[in-house]
Amino acid sequence: MAKKVVTFGEIMLRLAPEGYYRFVQAKAYGAAFGGGEANVAVSLANYGFDAAFVTKLPKHEIGQAAVNSLREFGVDTSYIARGGDRVGIYFLEKGASQRPSKVIYARAGSSIAEAQPSDFDWKAIFADAEWFHFTGITPALNDEVAAICKEACQAAKELGVKISCDLNYRNKLWSKEKAGQVMGGLCQYVDVCIANEEDAADVFGIHAANTDVTAGEVNREGYKDVARQLAERFGFEKVAITLRESISANDNNWSAMLYDGGDYYFSKKYKMHIVDRVGGGDSFGGGLICGILQGYGPHQVIEFAVAASCLKHSVEGDFNMVSMDEVLKLAGGDGSGRVQR
Repeated sequence: MAKKVVTFGEIMLRLAPEGYYRFVQAKAYGAAFGGGEANVAVSLANYGFDAAFVTKLPKHEIGQAAVNSLREFGVDTSYIARGGDRVGIYFLEKGASQRPSKVIYARAGSSIAEAQPSDFDWKAIFADAEWFHFTGITPALNDEVAAICKEACQAAKELGVKISCDLNYRNKLWSKEKAGQVMGGLCQYVDVCIANEEDAADVFGIHAANTDVTAGEVNREGYKDVARQLAERFGFEKVAITLRESISANDNNWSAMLYDGGDYYFSKKYKMHIVDRVGGGDSFGGGLICGILQGYGPHQVIEFAVAASCLKHSVEGDFNMVSMDEVLKLAGGDGSGRVQR
């Protein structure tokens, strides 16, 4: 029987101008659905897991379209609460060369932001589950949703379900001070923490020495120190840190590190030419969870997660539409991009 993983968060309607048009040029917008924890659920469903996504969506047709977008990939939507009036929206302008991508949110008053604890029966949701995943975006929505996250974590812990969290700090949603306070409370329940160059500094004031994110410089020793400090502060079993060296909006170097409380494992580095970077971190989280649940060794876990997220940067939309075999092939060293016949 496939292992069950539960994720909880907001799925939004993504509206993006075609190609590299700017917002002020756009005459038409392409529509798709996505959101941190929904993206992780789709990744895991594609790898053969029993992935369930939990949220709240309106009963109307746009809410149903969001549900259908998950069902298309085999995600279990049976725990989604229905009610409220709005699906959150985000507008995406793709960057190119030295012009960065831009995101504008229109998510205030969405159904999940108006959710109540009574919308979710966590003990029923976690029945037979082995893993629970959420990100720092979800508790940032408001205090009520943060409290629901805490209830979910407490129920997961009582039932022996492992918990992962991607810190995912969003400065448009809350302040660093508020993020540190709320995430500090939630992280006491977390077993596996996922962060990037900036999250540990923004949320918890833990900095990597000799690293300048804007200059695209990565210092390995600095990240070892960040992972160790995070693990010591919260008792995490594992800390995974993605290392993005941004050369331009189109070209990044991509690698990651896994700390298991004793040793540090660094992945190989990929030189990526980017089609769509939104959801790149989520695809890393999905790969990490997959590798751990598959029983891979720590070095194989981090190689699988990085290969999965590398491939996502070549896929349009939020969802990482790649198979287990494709990830294993890239992780195994076949990154030529040659036509497969």
